[in-house]
Parts: sequence; C-alpha cells; structure tokens
Amino acid sequence: MIAARAKPVSLNFAGGGRLFERLCKWYYNAAGFNKYGLMRDDMLYEDDDVKEALKRLPEHLYNERVFRIKRALDLSLKHQILPKDQWVKYEEDHRYLEPYLKEVIRERQEREAWNKK
Repeated sequence: MIAARAKPVSLNFAGGGRLFERLCKWYYNAAGFNKYGLMRDDMLYEDDDVKEALKRLPEHLYNERVFRIKRALDLSLKHQILPKDQWVKYEEDHRYLEPYLKEVIRERQEREAWNKK
C-alpha cells in the first residue's frame, strides 16, 4: 500500500491527450487499489508531510479515509475484492489530500529557507 508522489505530466502533441487519458485509466485499473475501494491519496506513503496533511483534514474526510483503509484491509485478509459496481472509478477519484499536502510542503520549504538564513 505504498505509492510515490507523482507530478502531473502534460503532453503537447496532437491527439496525445486522449491516448494519455486512456493509458492513465488503464494504469489506474491495473494498479488494483480501486478494487478494494481505495483512492489514490489513500495509497500515499505516510512520510512527515503526509502525516501533517492528514492532521489538517476535515473530520469527515479523515473518517472516510479510515473507513476505506479498514475495509480494504478486511477484504485483503479475506482474499476478496469489492463487487465491480463498487470499485472506485478513475473519473470519481479525486485528490482530497492534495491541497493540504501542498500547503504542508510549502510551509516546510519556507521554514527550511528561513532556517538557512
């Protein structure tokens, strides 16, 4: 359940957007975490920045995350996956942790720059 933070990639050639989108959807489904009801941000490695961002999540988002992770662990222990109609779809997955994580990283970089002076 470990995933690295990836920067968004943009393609600047004709027709590449659709091909890239199809590749992203294929990779998203091939990764398999959506079959357990998990989202991309549920899969982030919990380093210090992510831990701080999790502390800043609103309670309802945090509780939803905990529910998804517990359900995934339970399914994994039972060697089961969710029914296909309950899988998280690529279009439905949103980066709920990203704004908080960006803020934490910006603050850490600012603190590091201040400490260098």
